[in-house]
Amino acid sequence: MSVPSIYKTVYLKKKAEQMAQLLFQSGVSKDIATGVMATLVLFSVSIFLPVVGFLFTIFTPLPVLFYRAKLGRRHGIIVPLIVLIIMMLVLGGITTDMFFFSGLMLLGFTMSEMFEKKLSVELTILAACGMVLGAGLIGILLYSMVNQTGVFTLVSAYVKMNLTLSLELYKGIGIPQETIDTISSSLVQIQYVLVRILPSLTIASTLFVAWTTLLAARPIMQHSGLVCPDFGNLNRWQAPDFLIWALIGCGLIMLFPATDIRLVGLNGLLVLLTIYFIQGMAIVSFFFEKKKAPRALRVIIYVMIAFQQIFWLVVVCIGLFDMWINFRKINTNTSETDLPS
Repeated sequence: MSVPSIYKTVYLKKKAEQMAQLLFQSGVSKDIATGVMATLVLFSVSIFLPVVGFLFTIFTPLPVLFYRAKLGRRHGIIVPLIVLIIMMLVLGGITTDMFFFSGLMLLGFTMSEMFEKKLSVELTILAACGMVLGAGLIGILLYSMVNQTGVFTLVSAYVKMNLTLSLELYKGIGIPQETIDTISSSLVQIQYVLVRILPSLTIASTLFVAWTTLLAARPIMQHSGLVCPDFGNLNRWQAPDFLIWALIGCGLIMLFPATDIRLVGLNGLLVLLTIYFIQGMAIVSFFFEKKKAPRALRVIIYVMIAFQQIFWLVVVCIGLFDMWINFRKINTNTSETDLPS
């Protein structure tokens, strides 16, 4: 981590401590201060440790969800609001990164709201993600209007900035110069594709983070005596059968010669493959429980899946082919013992 990043982290920590002291002095509950501190830790690690930060980013909605459930709507909303104020102080105003982290906090808050509606797990995830994506779209439109910049231009500039920062990061961690030169010469093409598949990347990442937050929140909330819907054993979850036709349709669209049409199919594929990745992870978890795999082995395999793209593909294929192979023998005459998620 660079020296400026260290200074920023120290500054963020001091701001968090000052805010926590203010909360206690104002008679606000300890839970709110704890929620603010937990969210700020995840935020600071995600921003200032780019290599492993994305793993912490996934859990950003968790403290907001937990303290919304524990404190209720009126007091629970104080946590993300205070974090937003501190973000503005640290980042020097409203930035595109703030939209990203605001969306994550809104996801946690919205999921807690959905828990009280007693919906199915699918409707809970879809409703929370829909509200977050809708709010994000409205926020970007307003931000572009205030800055008198088109949405496409704004997004394109953001993607270009992140590609440049990623290239600098690769140089700093010792990536071979030939690889860096290859990436650098292809930045325009990479930017072109990324801008046009950004909608599907946003939807897919929101779905994945929502599912991960749900899995992480259930045991924490149950241990704390908070109300959490009984969605059953989530490692037995299956994607609806009709999605396979949507997947086939997107694959056929990819055969069109026109690049813009193929990108439409690619957007659809990315979202659908994320859903099958979630199903594949449920199957992996199912067999871990069934075979009583040691915790150390589970951690190793999960880490390998997180950092090796080839394992992502394997998990996606497991989820996809489960429709025909039925790895877990669900809805067959062969009975399986109910397993915890």
